[in-house]
Amino acid sequence: MPELAAVALHPRLAEDCHRLGRSGDAWLLLSREAALHWFLLVPDSDCSDLLDMPAAARNALLQTAAGLSRVLKGPLGYPKVNLGALGNVVPQLHLHVLGRRPDDFCWPDPVWGRPGPGRVYSDEALQTLRQMLETAKVLDGSG
Repeated sequence: MPELAAVALHPRLAEDCHRLGRSGDAWLLLSREAALHWFLLVPDSDCSDLLDMPAAARNALLQTAAGLSRVLKGPLGYPKVNLGALGNVVPQLHLHVLGRRPDDFCWPDPVWGRPGPGRVYSDEALQTLRQMLETAKVLDGSG
């Protein structure tokens, strides 16, 4: 897949995530750790903090996060969705949107900075997820 048009994807994000495709003015990434559905949204922005983004761009990004939440709570069956924009390790603005359930590997503790059990997505699982996100209008077509 091509790099971000406005800014290059931080190497840590590129290494730790699958690029699912574009969602509006952001890349939609998926953590390689498959123990949870952990999405990351990386907007085309020079801002390093969510609250510094122009209101329209911030609202569009949050609308995409809300769409991911609907998929996480609906077809993926998570009862809880965590949202975060930490940026302490990776300075490039990115928004975490992940599903949580009482039987996950670190419930009820935070997942930030914790190694997962090392599960991986199959190519088939990634394709199924892309199709689900396109159907839900969260992922732009042909991602």
